[in-house]
Amino acid sequence: MTEQTVIAEELAKQLRAVSVAEFFEKNRHLLGYENPTKALITIVKEFTDNALDAAEEARILPDIKVVVKEVAPDRFKVRVEDNGPGIVEEKLPLAFGKLLYGSKFHRLKMSRGTQGLGASGGILYAQLTTGRPAKIISSTGKEIHEIELMIDVSKNEPKIISHKEEKNPNKWHGIKIEVEAEGRYIEGKQSILEYLKQTAMSNPYAKIVYDGPNGKVEFERAVKELPPLPKEIKPHPYGVEIGLLRRMLEITNARNLIGFLTGDFSRVGRSSALQICKLAKLDCNKKPNELTHGEIELLHKAMQMVKLIGPPTDCLSPLGEKLLEEGLKKETKAEFVVAVTRSPTVYRGNPFLVEVCLGFGGELPQDQTAQLFRFANKVPLLYHAGDCATTEAVIETDWRRYGFSQSSGQLPQGQLAILIHFASVWVPYTSEGKQAIASYPEIVKEIKLALQEAGRKLATYVRHKNIERERALRQNLFERYLPEVSAALSEISETPRNSIEINLKKILNKGKVIESVKEEGIEDGEENRNESEE
Repeated sequence: MTEQTVIAEELAKQLRAVSVAEFFEKNRHLLGYENPTKALITIVKEFTDNALDAAEEARILPDIKVVVKEVAPDRFKVRVEDNGPGIVEEKLPLAFGKLLYGSKFHRLKMSRGTQGLGASGGILYAQLTTGRPAKIISSTGKEIHEIELMIDVSKNEPKIISHKEEKNPNKWHGIKIEVEAEGRYIEGKQSILEYLKQTAMSNPYAKIVYDGPNGKVEFERAVKELPPLPKEIKPHPYGVEIGLLRRMLEITNARNLIGFLTGDFSRVGRSSALQICKLAKLDCNKKPNELTHGEIELLHKAMQMVKLIGPPTDCLSPLGEKLLEEGLKKETKAEFVVAVTRSPTVYRGNPFLVEVCLGFGGELPQDQTAQLFRFANKVPLLYHAGDCATTEAVIETDWRRYGFSQSSGQLPQGQLAILIHFASVWVPYTSEGKQAIASYPEIVKEIKLALQEAGRKLATYVRHKNIERERALRQNLFERYLPEVSAALSEISETPRNSIEINLKKILNKGKVIESVKEEGIEDGEENRNESEE
């Protein structure tokens, strides 16, 4: 036996499969647990997102309570309660104790979570840093089930420590989840409080109560109307890559190729399917799982060549302009808000839409960089702003047209809040941490168009405010010297001073009205010019 053979056999003995839980245990930064501060926020975020998704799908106005308390130095107990539909007993351990287990990954419809990593990832991090099990209480309105569990990392399976069942006389339904984890608590722009504030902003129909280390804060719901529930759609041919097409051909229940194209894809009718088969030079009655690699390549190429209607957009659930304005105004106390919801469009066969809301004045800070609030499927994005398509689009927009100063390559300056909501069946995050949206040209373009449309509406208000301020300054200046001017004219003309002062005030007021009419005409002309320039 050669030396190389011995080495190869020794190496072979070391080969073994790695469970996904074991992988993420060693690579927790991929799930957003990069440092103690972000880890604590991520736990709250994942549990809260799950609660909001569950309540919305059940068409229940969300009532969520978040409790974060320090139990030892750099160790916190986190509890999130909701009033959703709950989870049935047999699925409860798997939903929280198995990574990549969920109901959303294979569905093409808008939702906060998609990968089945959120809640179980938080439990895994808590288990890794403290060794304590997670406590989960659930009820669908019948019995109340309380379990304590840990994740068997080597098998990626839940390990139940205890299970109690209680009666439920009040018919309570929902989920309560509690973990103990290492973390560091801060307040500021990247904090739990800021995340919940922004969540209340993008979900104004939710009531959120936060009981943190520094006291209790309540975010009351601004509206009592849920947005429409998104519908699930099938894949669109333009968004399917050849590897996925091969797998779909292997698992389809369709008896022939034409049935596969019309039944497993959206926007493919019989005539379009026949056209695809003709272009690919394939028999439309051939069984899908009998296609060779070469035939699959021809089919994929033909699917991209045939002109098809874009995918359905009822898989999206936009907030809408009214909810956006209510949410931003409630949390920022801006004096003026304007929102724009763009029509849906497509990237890589995936439908998406962009919503923008701008706030101006009020309690927004003056002489500072504009506040930027980024959201993806109603979830706040607090980190990696510089890597996000939303930030890129804001910087590339010329805010000087709308009355704000802006340095090259920077966000605008002024008493301004910018809210951007990206909604899609599949958000192209730059990492598993889900904190930044990839800069696809189609996405950046749509965000810029939405910002420009909202900016033009805001510019009208800003110009009017500036005109009013300048007019008030001129009037105050004239009124300040009115007594001296009246006295001088009275002495020259030998006319009573009071009479002169009264007449001068009438002239001042009359001039104010004329000036206002002229300025409104100028303002309309400037707006029309800006529209043509865009």
